[in-house]
Amino acid sequence: MLARHIMTSPVFTVPPDMPVLEATRLMKEKNISRLPVVDKGKLVGIATKDRLLRAAPSNATSLSLHELHYLYGKLTVAEIMQRKVVVAKPDDTMEACVRLAQDNHVGCLPVVEDGRVVGILTTNDLFYVVMNPILGIGEGGSRIAVRRCANAGEIGKAIQCVVDMGLDLTNAAYMPSRRGDEKDLFLHISEDNPDKLVECMKAKGLDAEGRAR
Repeated sequence: MLARHIMTSPVFTVPPDMPVLEATRLMKEKNISRLPVVDKGKLVGIATKDRLLRAAPSNATSLSLHELHYLYGKLTVAEIMQRKVVVAKPDDTMEACVRLAQDNHVGCLPVVEDGRVVGILTTNDLFYVVMNPILGIGEGGSRIAVRRCANAGEIGKAIQCVVDMGLDLTNAAYMPSRRGDEKDLFLHISEDNPDKLVECMKAKGLDAEGRAR
């Protein structure tokens, strides 16, 4: 899966001379938290909800309320935006994008192609488009967790139970746990009751349990 398959596009962008008040209103209207800042077609920064909030007037000042609102009204996006922006390319893999975001401690990656912002990739995109299908979140049916599923042989036993019972396997995930080197296998079937499948796996010596989605 590539960035172009996950990113939100088209993306709302703003010019650097846009007043912060206007950018704040745009974020509220569109229910977004980040705005790439574009000048003459080129990405020059990114404005986030956190930066906009930090720029808002504070009570810890000797200025009058009128003076505060006057100064805040003249503040532009260019004055509060983050200028160093980590970007992705449309053909970057999902894995590369996740690693890039984690290495740079950022919550979003504007996606740039030929110098133009063509989309934006956020942690929400990764959760909804990638993690939700893997974990079966929001889908019907049931989920089976096979704990300490250590090798391909044990994975094969679990899958064989699904095959032998003629069940529909919607998705599967094999992930390391936080218990050290152990790994867990998660299977999702379209049937609502996983009890017989769990019994089959336990009969093969697997540590299986049914879980609600």
